[in-house]
Formats: sequence, structure tokens, C-alpha cells
Amino acid sequence: MKHIILLHGALGAQDQLEPLKEVLSQLNYKVYSFSFSGHGKVPFQNEFGIIQFANELEKFILENKLKRPAIFAYSMGGYVALYLAAQKNDLIGNIVTLGTKFNWTKEIAEKEIKQLDPKVIQEKVPKFAEALKQRHGDNWELLLHRTANMMVELGKQNLINSELLSHINNKVLLGLADSDLMVTVEETQFVAQCLTCATRFTLLNAKHPLETVNITILSQTISDFIS
Repeated sequence: MKHIILLHGALGAQDQLEPLKEVLSQLNYKVYSFSFSGHGKVPFQNEFGIIQFANELEKFILENKLKRPAIFAYSMGGYVALYLAAQKNDLIGNIVTLGTKFNWTKEIAEKEIKQLDPKVIQEKVPKFAEALKQRHGDNWELLLHRTANMMVELGKQNLINSELLSHINNKVLLGLADSDLMVTVEETQFVAQCLTCATRFTLLNAKHPLETVNITILSQTISDFIS
């Protein structure tokens, strides 16, 4: 039985991946998932960001004694998976990403963090604020602040660049929803060209949020690639 780890995105948690986990399990995969620190009511660590989350992924793989598990990584999770793959070539197997933002600049970071103000969210989209509180607990506002800081740091120093990508030997499938307003085809194509062995796929009639994706189609796409 093949093993696969599912990674969530920024402001997400492992519960977000349950529908996909259920379908992949029915396809005879041993499916694992976990929440990064600070997410899904998991306590914050001293550090917060891509390097910390990559360390947590490495720890999860080693603690569960998994040998080169496949990875499906949504949004920020894809950034984490590729960063770790560049550091530890033999740790993980094939990687599938979806909706991962690779192109970070100061201007892009400033634009994205405008959507992460807790007061604005509470005033303008109270249902979203309540959903964040339900998913992450009383520290949901701190999570927004620390995520914003992470984006600012990525804007200053984008960890995933052509040099880092050249060290990745894994087979990678880069996915993008056709109506994703956060991630561009161009940045996804750039990463594909920098990788040793990468292809791309597009999910039709979907936006950036994972909840808009057809899980049946996504799970079959993942299964076809990692099998």
C-alpha cells in the first residue's frame, strides 16, 4: 500500500483535507495528515514559517517511519514540500502541489497581507472570522498576524528560487485552478521549467480555495501521478 501525506495551506488545518483523505483511502492509499504549528489549535512554536513547517514535516515522516512517502500539498503546503525536498533529496517521493504561490515580492506581500487584518475580517466578513476561530481556537488573530509576517519575510527573501529548485530531483506535478486569482500560470510554469522532472495540470471550474475543487477529479489526478 502506498503512503501519502496531505499538507494544508496557510490559515488551514488537517480537517480541511478530510474529504480528500477519505477518497484517497478508498483508492487503497494509506493517507496521513497533520496540522502545522499554530494551525488547527496546535500550539505555536518559537519559530513560524516555511523553514519551521519543513522541519515539522521532516519530523512527522521520521516519527511515522515512512519511506519516501508521496506528498499532496495545497497552497503554502506546496512551498513547504518543495523547500524540504531541496534540503533532503531522499526523504520524500513524488510531490503534487495545488495552488501554490511561488512568486513573492515586497509588493505582492503587501497586497496579500491587506486581507489578513483581524479587525477588518470581523467587521466585513464575520462568518469567516467565526470559521477561523472554530478552526484555530482563540489564537486565530495571532495566526493571522504571524502569517502576515511570514509573507512579508517571503517578500524580502523568496526561499524558492531557481537555485533551490535545481536541487530537487523528485517527480513533481504542479496544479492550478483555472480561476485562481492568487497564483498565476506564469509563476507555476517558471517553477516547472526549473525543476528536473515536472509537469503541470489545470483543474477546471475551480478557484484558489480548496473547497471549490472537485475532490473526485483531484484525487484521481493525484492517484494517476503517484502510482
